[in-house]
Amino acid sequence: MRKLLTLIITILPLAAEAQLSRLGEDVCYEGTVTSAFSGGDYAPFWFTSNRYGLSSHKNNYGYLRGSIRRNVMTDSLRKWRIGYGADMAVAVGMGSKHFIIQQLYADVQWKALRLSLGQKERPLELKNQALSSGAMTTGINARPLPQVRLEIPDFLAIPGTRKWLAVKAHLAYGWYTDNAWQREFNDNNPRHFYTTGSLYHSKAGFLRIGNTEKFPLTITGGIEMSCQFGGTGYNLRQRAGFDDKIEDKVSLYHGFSSIWHAFIPGGGDVNDGDIYSNREGNQLGSWHLRADFHGKGWSAAAYMEHFFEDQSQMFWQYGWKDMLWGIEVNLPRNPFLSSLVYEHIGTMDQSGAIYHDKTPVMPEQISGCDQYYNHHIYGAWQHSGYVMGNPLLTSPVYNDRFGKSGNIMVYHNRITAHHIGLSGQPAEEWGWRLLYTHQKSLGTYYAPTPNPQKANYLMAEVTYSPSKIKGLAITASYGHNDGEILGSSNGGMLSVSYNGWINKTK
Repeated sequence: MRKLLTLIITILPLAAEAQLSRLGEDVCYEGTVTSAFSGGDYAPFWFTSNRYGLSSHKNNYGYLRGSIRRNVMTDSLRKWRIGYGADMAVAVGMGSKHFIIQQLYADVQWKALRLSLGQKERPLELKNQALSSGAMTTGINARPLPQVRLEIPDFLAIPGTRKWLAVKAHLAYGWYTDNAWQREFNDNNPRHFYTTGSLYHSKAGFLRIGNTEKFPLTITGGIEMSCQFGGTGYNLRQRAGFDDKIEDKVSLYHGFSSIWHAFIPGGGDVNDGDIYSNREGNQLGSWHLRADFHGKGWSAAAYMEHFFEDQSQMFWQYGWKDMLWGIEVNLPRNPFLSSLVYEHIGTMDQSGAIYHDKTPVMPEQISGCDQYYNHHIYGAWQHSGYVMGNPLLTSPVYNDRFGKSGNIMVYHNRITAHHIGLSGQPAEEWGWRLLYTHQKSLGTYYAPTPNPQKANYLMAEVTYSPSKIKGLAITASYGHNDGEILGSSNGGMLSVSYNGWINKTK
């Protein structure tokens, strides 16, 4: 990985030499001060969730944030395009880290193909960024990972199809940066397994059918897959007998074969033993499908995302019972309601409650009990305590409430939820947003709740952007939790931001 990065860093300046003189042009900046305060068990759920990990589940937190950015599309009229960004924060009440590098990246694009290097906040796939509950595989809930990413970031029309077919895709390798958090969370407990130095891989491909210049309906579908692999494992147990420790410290990286098995699932994990069959690393993904109808000044869409942990749900072996379903409506300009999103999330099935690999005694495999977001080596699909997918599957940072402090696991992954997101622009200077979620959980198959547990999460916010002070935005939010899952909480958040240009040429 280091050799690859060195090669890329060496080649890029040569390839983009003609653009280097433009790197100081069209650079923007932004500064933000945010403070959240609440009373109750935790901060309101939507004060914490889907904020790229720059938040806290604790009652009171705040940060001072500053960034500079040059958008790669500033050079949209050129074949070679260059963008970059640096985004730092100084925080209180957000764990042991007080200085946070949130983003640090460079983008180099040739025509439609982009190479992105570094740590960057990336938007949701095929969902409303501001109103959705989040993605099932790779969302906006956790801090971004440093990575090397080759992508077609925007839909590209396939030549010869007269714009009726378009594709977008990406391929990425990266690494986790939560070694210190995992050690601290584990608290030297020899019964709790964790990893350090883990690597990351993701890939996705989407096909869009339709040409809005000719017909108002478009249909988009595709698949994304992610994998956590490599690194060093601590306090691991054999899958055949959880109490049997393998070693205190085990290397999980096997060179190029691990990189290949992340790309094409294969191989096996170190604690599979002679009987249990598996694929190397924590493999997961989603199928996506979305239909959009584009009216004059308005649009409506329906979409679904089907999550899978293995082949039993990747294809139709056990049927697709677990889904995120959604509708999105964008209305003609009016002073009341601009956009509406409704989503239903169901993860109760998970291929059934029983899992059994083939053995000499019972040579039948039953591929149930998928244990969404959980893994017998990497603990959970998380980064620095926050799940990397949909936050309604509760993050490990909340595990002290469930009596599981120090366990990097997701203890509420069998859920059903109804989620509503609304936004409006009653005047040029004023905007508002409302999120409400009702959730029911049965815990997990391995740790079920005695009775179904319920929760309600609400956030209402208003943003004021005075026309006399361009670039200034003041956002005030109210948040509320109630129910058995995360308890009760009420709180407020105030955020003041200002943005402008360092050097604007256009």
